[in-house]
Amino acid sequence: MREWLVAAVAEAAGVDPGTVDPDRPIAELGLGSRQLVTLGAGLAELTGRTPDASAVFDHPTVTALAAAALHGPGAGPDPRPDVPAPRPHSGPAGEPPGPVGDDIAIVSMACRFPGGADDPEALWQLLAEGRDAVTDVPPGRWNTDGLHDPDPEAAGTAYSLRGGYLTGIDRFDAPFFGISPREAEAMDPQQRLLLQTAWETVERAGIVPGTLDGTATGVYVGLYDSGYLAAAGLDRLDGHVGTGSASSVASGRIAYSLGLQGPAVTVDTACSSSLVALHLAARALADGTCDLALAGGATLLVTPRGHVEFSRLRGLSPSGRCSPFSADADGVVWAEGCGLVLLKRLADARRDGDRVLAVIKGSAVNQDGRSQGLSAPSGPAQERVLRAALDAAGLRPGDLDHVETHGTGTRLGDPIEGRALARVFGPDRPAGRPLAIGSLKSNLGHTQAAAGIAGVIKTVLALRHETLPASLHAGTPTEHVDWADGGLRVVAAAEPWPRDPQRVRRAGVSAFGISGTNAHVILEEAPDPAGPGQEPA
Repeated sequence: MREWLVAAVAEAAGVDPGTVDPDRPIAELGLGSRQLVTLGAGLAELTGRTPDASAVFDHPTVTALAAAALHGPGAGPDPRPDVPAPRPHSGPAGEPPGPVGDDIAIVSMACRFPGGADDPEALWQLLAEGRDAVTDVPPGRWNTDGLHDPDPEAAGTAYSLRGGYLTGIDRFDAPFFGISPREAEAMDPQQRLLLQTAWETVERAGIVPGTLDGTATGVYVGLYDSGYLAAAGLDRLDGHVGTGSASSVASGRIAYSLGLQGPAVTVDTACSSSLVALHLAARALADGTCDLALAGGATLLVTPRGHVEFSRLRGLSPSGRCSPFSADADGVVWAEGCGLVLLKRLADARRDGDRVLAVIKGSAVNQDGRSQGLSAPSGPAQERVLRAALDAAGLRPGDLDHVETHGTGTRLGDPIEGRALARVFGPDRPAGRPLAIGSLKSNLGHTQAAAGIAGVIKTVLALRHETLPASLHAGTPTEHVDWADGGLRVVAAAEPWPRDPQRVRRAGVSAFGISGTNAHVILEEAPDPAGPGQEPA
């Protein structure tokens, strides 16, 4: 039966039978729905059963389909005897979860950020060196003829094209993920980047990705439309562009590639997208919806429309330098990036001997509502989300040492955020211990949908390296924040943040969307190792 199926699939796909992997979905060979139905009909004729159009879709691999044909539709999915059984950290979908708790462990991280920060270690090196990764637009990225114009009123142009750019966004190993070159070309590069980073995140946790197939693992991704192929003519619509450009598919593609059966959710709340995704993932773990979760987000600047649009609003930094909370702040600098973390209930992680990088103590999400304007930041709403996250974590404002701010380097947004922080953290701040604040955007620029998760990864690295990195270009602090009485200070130079046997180190991470959706997450240093799989932070 298996041999017959391999031959039939190969004939339908026009490939050599030796290239058919019996444990990969048949559709990955390029077979469409009609061909799959025809294959199912041929199989029914061979076995003498009534044709069942759903059989090929219910059992997507040759191995699974052969088992169903021989033993009946109840034979179940592909047993894949050659793949090790999943580790106990993530049970099959639908299996009752282990003990549910509110503390969520971060057990792995992976990222791609500007300045060659292609993994967390390289990102920390960039931070430790105090580097600014903002550059001119890479050659060949866009057609820049006539695009740059110093006049902010010049329609269709941008007065600055500087940003935090990734390199090699066109590189993608499509066959590795069972994707045809034709489909890969139609995929938004953000989907490709997320897929690669998800695989790496799982591997960095010491997990063989194939062992997660069939488990209750969730995917929560922050993403918004990049405009890829938006101007493509109707003749380019070949059946792959729809899924390739749909943001909703980004999370589903990761789940499909790894065989994950927990929730797969794509979040678009603009600049807060990835932090909202992290909040949703943590809640899903806490309530038992899933046992393991990938969370994060990505942004790629595949068109210059963000630069052009913000030039009309005079929101871009003419200097091409992001200077959060500085008197020299002159606007936002756009950037690219991708970051994902792997989450697990802390009790389960300690039981299984996982390496815990940091702990999510609490988080909150809210909305500005009817504020000064649809896209204008709201100080009162930011206060509310900060207090809600503290309440969720069961903490007081004085329990935090640091906040990785939204801090975009704008003359309006930074003072509003600074005053909100001062109102929440200032009144009860211990004498001589002002809240340290900083912004990764001073190094990378504003990575938009990925900004929240970028701040989380930076903060986890700071906890583990026991150092608060410098927030660049701080200069003279803005006069629109009461630094003296507000209990705040900008981390203008790197400083030690050592473990203290008398108190636990904690920090918050903020992200505020231009949509009006705000998020704040509170992180805590990893607990002492509880088993042989743990490492000291």
